[in-house]
Amino acid sequence: MREETRVERQAQIERAAYRLLHERGYGGTSMLAIAREARASNETLYRWYGDKNGLFKTMVEANAQETREALQRAIETGEDPLQCLENVAPVLLSMLLGEKAVLLNRAAAADESGELGRAIAAGGRSAVAPLVEQLLRQACEDGSLDVLSPSAAAEQFFSLLIGDLQIRRVIGVLPEPQPDFVVERVSNAMMAFKTLCVRSCSD
Repeated sequence: MREETRVERQAQIERAAYRLLHERGYGGTSMLAIAREARASNETLYRWYGDKNGLFKTMVEANAQETREALQRAIETGEDPLQCLENVAPVLLSMLLGEKAVLLNRAAAADESGELGRAIAAGGRSAVAPLVEQLLRQACEDGSLDVLSPSAAAEQFFSLLIGDLQIRRVIGVLPEPQPDFVVERVSNAMMAFKTLCVRSCSD
């Protein structure tokens, strides 16, 4: 099978998996059901993904890929790190609060093995946080920030940007945010983050 054909088929399979997750939840979504929904063979799914958790791990990585790539590009440009962070923050927030992330997190909550939750952590926060830390380290090096720990500063940034929004999305009490909400949230988070850093510098 040509690579572009396989990529297209995998995209179809993942779309089918998301549809079934939405309709049936994690427990009601089997590899066989996904294969039927995607009009693929069950054997193909097991050959490509290993098992259901293998498929969902791939979906986790694909969902976070845009954010990781945006952060990596921002780091490589060498431009103002804080401005780069502000430019990337809407991508990060939209990904975390998007329907795909919500469905995957609900699936992880229903996975008693905890395997999917670990995959979400590894493919999401654990992959993105070091890149945010790298941007903040660059900001310290060019004098934009003066913090003792870029890692701690990254945690502050995540708290200000995301807060309890993701869990509220997962439990169904918050609708998917509109673009104007994302813009305002990012603006407020960046303003608060810069204020906190200024205070820490003057202490």
